Amino acid sequence: MANDSYVDTNVIIRLLTGDDERRRKDSTVLFEKASGGELILSAPETVIADAVFVLSSPNLYNLPKHKIRDLLVPLLRYPNFKVENKQVIIQALDYYVDKNIDFTDAILAVLTQQSTAKTIYSYDEDFDKITNIIRKEP
Repeated sequence: MANDSYVDTNVIIRLLTGDDERRRKDSTVLFEKASGGELILSAPETVIADAVFVLSSPNLYNLPKHKIRDLLVPLLRYPNFKVENKQVIIQALDYYVDKNIDFTDAILAVLTQQSTAKTIYSYDEDFDKITNIIRKEP
């Protein structure tokens, strides 16, 4: 098996949107190789956050939150696609849709739920939508 290689947001966007047919095909082949075990692809969680931002941007793709989740979760489940905090990201995508909060807030909410203190300091009342979190203002 080859060493881990990193993948950038723009490859994920081409794969998911198909807005450039040649690049979509190339991106598909790349992820098929990963799916088949020929290589391992890696991405930090910032790449996924960037993909959510690009796909949701009114100036770019303007996709609804549920569509973004439905595109990203199957990709995140590829066995040879390593993403930092993969399970946190998948749960955050659910909060992003179900609780109607920003994706980065959703990540922070999941991480807070997993912490011992379960406390987050924030002025953002969206955190009040999440169970098992204590939001405090500084």
